[in-house]
Amino acid sequence: MATHTDTLARIYARSLFELCEEAGGRDKAMEVADELEQVCELARSDSAFNEFLASPLLEVTARGDSLKAIFENKISDLLLRFLLVLNANDRLGHLEQIEAAMIQIVHEQWGRIEVDVTTAQAMDDTARETITAQLKSALGKDPVIHSHVNEDLIGGITLRIGDQLIDGSVATQLRRLETDLKKSGGHEIRLHPERFLGESV
Repeated sequence: MATHTDTLARIYARSLFELCEEAGGRDKAMEVADELEQVCELARSDSAFNEFLASPLLEVTARGDSLKAIFENKISDLLLRFLLVLNANDRLGHLEQIEAAMIQIVHEQWGRIEVDVTTAQAMDDTARETITAQLKSALGKDPVIHSHVNEDLIGGITLRIGDQLIDGSVATQLRRLETDLKKSGGHEIRLHPERFLGESV
C-alpha cells in the first residue's frame, strides 16, 4: 500500500516528467532523470550534503541560495528550478522517493521495467544478453537489468521484478528438497527417488 510520502513523490515526479516532456520530450526526460539520479547519489554518498537537504534548521532562502551556488551551470535549469520548488515546499527530504518515482514513470512511458538479477558469479555479456532477451519475451517490455553477485546462491539465478521475487537458485532448490524430505520422513524418496532428483539441481 502506498504511503503518503510515496503519493507525494509520485505527484512531484509526474510534474517533473511533464515539464520535461514540454521542454524537449523523451531526450529531456532522460537527461533530467539522469541528473536527478546523480544528485541523489551525491546525497547517498555524502552525509553532510544529505543533512543539508533534509535539515529543518536551515532557513529556506539560505538553502535555496546554496543550491544555486552548488548546481548552477552543472545541472539543467529545469532540474535546478525543480529543486528550488522542493526546497520552498520543504520536500527536499523526499528527494530519493521522487527519484524512484521519476525513474518508474520514465520506464512506464517507454515500455521498460527494472529487474534485479542476482547470480552466483558475475554475468558476462553473453549471459546478460540472453537473460535480457528472455525477460523481454516473457514480460513484453524492455528490461533494465541491475546485476548483483551473491556467492551463497551456489548456482542458478534470482530475479526481483518490483515486489515479486523469482528464486531459481540451486541453494533454494536444495532447501526445498530438504523440506520435502522432512515432511515425507524419507518414505517418498525411498519409493520415488527420481521425483526428488528431478527437482534438485
